[in-house]
Amino acid sequence: MDIVVKGRKTEVPERFRKHVAEKLKLDKIQKLDGKVISLDVEVSKEPNPRQADRSDRVEITVRSRGPVIRAEASSSDPYAALDLATSKLEARLRKQNDKRHTRRGNGRIPASDVAVTVGAAELTDSGELVVDQSANKVPVTRIGSLEVQGEGPLVVREKTHAAAPMTLDQALYEMELVGHDFYLFVDSDTKMPSVVYRRHAYDYGVIHLNADPFSEEPGGAGGSLGG
Repeated sequence: MDIVVKGRKTEVPERFRKHVAEKLKLDKIQKLDGKVISLDVEVSKEPNPRQADRSDRVEITVRSRGPVIRAEASSSDPYAALDLATSKLEARLRKQNDKRHTRRGNGRIPASDVAVTVGAAELTDSGELVVDQSANKVPVTRIGSLEVQGEGPLVVREKTHAAAPMTLDQALYEMELVGHDFYLFVDSDTKMPSVVYRRHAYDYGVIHLNADPFSEEPGGAGGSLGG
């Protein structure tokens, strides 16, 4: 396994690439997760002088047969940001490793068998996920590097993830692994597309989306997640 270092809108010096290889000990990472497939490091720079104290940002992503584990940090220079991101990554890898050993033999689904996240999807009567292809029929207008579907809104990025249904507890756990404030998943108990999100301190909220086949009005779960 190699470490891939890339820059986003910035050049990455060879000296920093060598430092990344020295800082991220592959044998240590593989000891915590023996199923690691790839390790990517992305470096970016914020040109705004008002954000000089966090102008350099480093994001480390570990992909394995289990959940994706990601850590990111910003600082006044890339070396300090790398140190912070590495510490976060090792803590999350240890957490994942400890939970894997704790769950072994208790009959629960191992984290390595659970997929990452799920995007917009529907469930059939048998509980299988079906990706909605109807959006492809909407006329698309290209404006520069952006695309507008129909008369709007402006779509700047779109992702589709395959996923197996999981419990709320597992969704909370995997949200912590990637360091996000929300996490999309299909609830294994209700079979509903759902999102869990961070509220205050250690409080969390969860939203379930229940498709109403008798409703004639289009609707959604808009608004703030902080409610």
